[in-house]
Amino acid sequence: MVTKSKLYISSSLLTAVLIIGIGGFMIISNESFIDSLYMTIITMSTVGFGTLHELNQTEKLFTVFLIILSIIVYGYSVTALTEYFANRNIFQILKLKKVQQEIQSLKNHTVVCGYGRNGKQAVAKLKQFNQPCIVIEKRKDEIADLERDNILFVEGDATNDDDLKKLGLDRAKSLITALPSDADNLFVVLSARQFNKDFTIISRASNESSYGKLKFAGATNVIMPDKLGGAHMASLVVTPDLVEFVDRLTIAGTTNANLEEISVNSLPDEYLSKTILDLDLRKKTGCNVIGFKTKEGEYLINPDAKTKLENDTHLIVLGNKEEILKLRDLF
Repeated sequence: MVTKSKLYISSSLLTAVLIIGIGGFMIISNESFIDSLYMTIITMSTVGFGTLHELNQTEKLFTVFLIILSIIVYGYSVTALTEYFANRNIFQILKLKKVQQEIQSLKNHTVVCGYGRNGKQAVAKLKQFNQPCIVIEKRKDEIADLERDNILFVEGDATNDDDLKKLGLDRAKSLITALPSDADNLFVVLSARQFNKDFTIISRASNESSYGKLKFAGATNVIMPDKLGGAHMASLVVTPDLVEFVDRLTIAGTTNANLEEISVNSLPDEYLSKTILDLDLRKKTGCNVIGFKTKEGEYLINPDAKTKLENDTHLIVLGNKEEILKLRDLF
């Protein structure tokens, strides 16, 4: 803002010098407006063209004054102009460099493609669990929202491989593509899977016909918000109490009944090859193990206490808010 005001001041000063020069030559030399304008311009620009006539002492002193005044105003104007462009470029360069440094430091993060309605919900949930994430977005309105929400982002097109390369996909834990177009989501899934063969890819879909294509392209999960919404509303009619109870089982950590997922890989080595009974979560935290995911991806409901804890398996735990907090502190 300060630099812009300097530009306005320099423009006003240049105009003032021009007016002073024209007025001075018209009064002192009794020249016409055109001749006075000519004398003022060649004096201010110091191009060295000849004068209209031999200058007297008064005209020479006025010309010297006009040259000195012009040099001072030029100096101020050049400084203001240079500062204006330099500050803008430096700001953009520093901002880009900071973003690049933050991206380089990211590891096991989630890449979110698109900051629309679904993208915002995904980022909010990730932030709630302190999960590192970065968003790629090209729409100006959504970019303004990202800046307002102080979210790490890259301005670019998620369907462009060069832009995807900037997101550290090789170090990412997962990718969520929530673009409005199923075709764009399909392209992102295909491209992202080339950068990372192992991470989780979750894609949004609008049409049922896109489900199989996205899965075939490499999406780990495909979510259809409209279908889920309709099924949920129908469930409220058929089994309202059950749905309400399940809705209260949240992973947000804000109600009395919460779910938590524990990766066995994150447990201390002493628990590997031990059983759920040996883990003794009920005694240590008050939580109950209600589910177990095997290496093969099979889910066991209410698993046996003798179930072995092996690498690449997961526990699903139920507890109240305080118990979940104890669980997080412990593991």
